[in-house]
Amino acid sequence: MTAAAARGSTTIADKAVRKIAERAAQEALAAPTADRPRGSAAVDGRRATVALRVALPYPAALSDTARRMQEHVAARTRHLTGLDVAPPRLTVTRLEARNAAPEPAAQEASKTGSSRRRWWSARRVPAAGLILLAGAACAAVTIDVIRVHTTGQGAGAWRASAVDRLAGLRVDNVGVTVAALAAAALGVVSLVLAFTPGRRRLLALATDSACQSVVIDRFTVATLVRDAVGCVDGVEEVRVRVRRRRITVRARLAFGDQESAQRRSVSAAERALDGCRLRRSLRCSVTVRPTPAWQAPHPDSSGPVAADEKGRTA
Repeated sequence: MTAAAARGSTTIADKAVRKIAERAAQEALAAPTADRPRGSAAVDGRRATVALRVALPYPAALSDTARRMQEHVAARTRHLTGLDVAPPRLTVTRLEARNAAPEPAAQEASKTGSSRRRWWSARRVPAAGLILLAGAACAAVTIDVIRVHTTGQGAGAWRASAVDRLAGLRVDNVGVTVAALAAAALGVVSLVLAFTPGRRRLLALATDSACQSVVIDRFTVATLVRDAVGCVDGVEEVRVRVRRRRITVRARLAFGDQESAQRRSVSAAERALDGCRLRRSLRCSVTVRPTPAWQAPHPDSSGPVAADEKGRTA
């Protein structure tokens, strides 16, 4: 066996410890707050020190809440990182009063039994591109106009040339037609981006509270299903593709009975999907195909146990 020193070492970054501690602090709060915990962490060898800034709910026993949070954060971070974590230093930034009664919107949602809120993308990249393009054009024109009024010089050559060229264009010009079509296409794309959710890789989960909206990304669902099907005896390779309303599983069988592996793979995939608790169930398609080296099991044997018993009898 290779010595421990020759197998290498694992280094956990300060950022990773900080993220784990912040998440553990959220778990320790019985009632979630608007401000999520913020903190810092420093790793020195096998020891880690953590400091957190948190908002606590009110009314509550602050000392008990803080002590419970310190114990949970230290234990959780120690368990996940393997480091020796001392109780973190807490700084209470604010107290948030608990709502005595749910809002009317939440009451209406509770009557329907589920929240219909969809996750919308901020569309930061398209918005930033349009803002930068429009801002650059407006800034160039504004600077040139200010220069003309302050210095008394004529308009810039680029602006005068652009005005003359636009004044001489005809409506039936090919360039005008192309520019109009490009502007119309840009407008259609902008409308589509504005009126569609955009976060198509997220799947909503079923929650007990109508005031909460929880999602999971498709990659995580695919990983869970792939791991579940990969545990089936004889399955060697699993490929999973998750869409908005359908999940497709393709598996390769190295040994064993194909029909039995098919049934067990379907059952494993359905159990994994049930464990995800998706709000909208996905149609599951599972296909198990043998590998080129696969050989059909002997009809006289029903598995390794039967073969072993037959050998002992002989």
